[in-house]
Amino acid sequence: MMLFRFSLYGFLKNQTYFEPFLILAFLEKDLSFFQIGILIGFREVCINLFEIPSGAVADLYGRRRSMIFSFLAYIASFLVFGLSASFAALFLAMFAFALGDSFRTGTHKAMIFEWLRIQNREKERTRVYGFTRSWSKVGSAVSVVIASAFIFTGARYSDIFLLAVIPYALNIVNFMGYPKELEGARAADSKIPGVWGHLKDSMRMAFTDRPLRGILLESMSYEGTYKVAKDYIQPVIKQAALGLALLATWQQQQRVAILVGAVYFVLHLLSSFASRGGHRLVASTGSEEAAAKSLWGATALIYAFLAWGLWTGWESVVIAGFVALAVLQNFWRPVLISRIDAHSTPEAGATILSVETQAKSILAMVLAPLIGLCVDAFGLVGVGVVAGLLTLPFALTSLGGTRERAVHQP
Repeated sequence: MMLFRFSLYGFLKNQTYFEPFLILAFLEKDLSFFQIGILIGFREVCINLFEIPSGAVADLYGRRRSMIFSFLAYIASFLVFGLSASFAALFLAMFAFALGDSFRTGTHKAMIFEWLRIQNREKERTRVYGFTRSWSKVGSAVSVVIASAFIFTGARYSDIFLLAVIPYALNIVNFMGYPKELEGARAADSKIPGVWGHLKDSMRMAFTDRPLRGILLESMSYEGTYKVAKDYIQPVIKQAALGLALLATWQQQQRVAILVGAVYFVLHLLSSFASRGGHRLVASTGSEEAAAKSLWGATALIYAFLAWGLWTGWESVVIAGFVALAVLQNFWRPVLISRIDAHSTPEAGATILSVETQAKSILAMVLAPLIGLCVDAFGLVGVGVVAGLLTLPFALTSLGGTRERAVHQP
């Protein structure tokens, strides 16, 4: 029953109908790429301010309460995004969205791992998390079909923010059915000073445990770069849609809706399979560490491929590159989360996972305006070049580690 609820959470959470059209919705509001980057950077600043304290509050005061507050904040942000075109109001919407992200990320994963401990199934971390994440991706595939149909009928890109209110309200109902034992062992008798003590202990663990510190640094680069780069597929798809003779009988927005829907549907289905197959990658490479190293190398190659496609203007190559990045990220995520959980304690689960989210937000905070500025100045090729340069050092380190093991292998 809980696997169903965990999977339903992911399915409903990913009814983010605006996601495939986010950049296009901002462009519809007459924002430049730099302004879009500033908004995204502001969101990441807010996430950084609230992320780790929110994880501590979830560990100590109740994870279900934290999740319900999170989704109420999301709903507030969707209403502002959908109803306002003011640049100042969009900052308010980003603030509410960041609150939602802060109180959600890490918290639900900690609930899943707590349930696995109660069930004595800790060794199934990668498989179970990958399974629930795969349903998130199925939800994304369904949401993009709904969103594309909605846009095809003539709705504005901004209108789909309002559509997302419905599934997010349903998820609040879903949380009410979670058992109390998933709230966290210390939720019942916590005081405000306990939050800061708990936070201090968890932060000490994150920065003094060398393997855990290294994993968090990896997440900062991999996840932070992907988080900023992934949405730049949207203007590429729009450009490709306008040039396709096959879609010439429809209006511009209808062409975009059809091609965005098709690309994102395939992207999310492949991502679902990848997320569910993360444990198989671990089994084939021999360990979670080895799986991570292989993914670093593959990701660096794809970013180089993407930069070349953007430079030459080969749109089909660029779209394929973005899809490949999404697939690799969904192999990466279950492996990463399992590695983090293996090096943290049950009591600090949500807080450490919130540290991980903050780590990637730190890079995204700086990178979003930078990439936006590069795109305004040099075109979309800046996305591939900047992302590739940030990924390359980790890829080279991974290759070096692989060669070293091969040399010393008896």
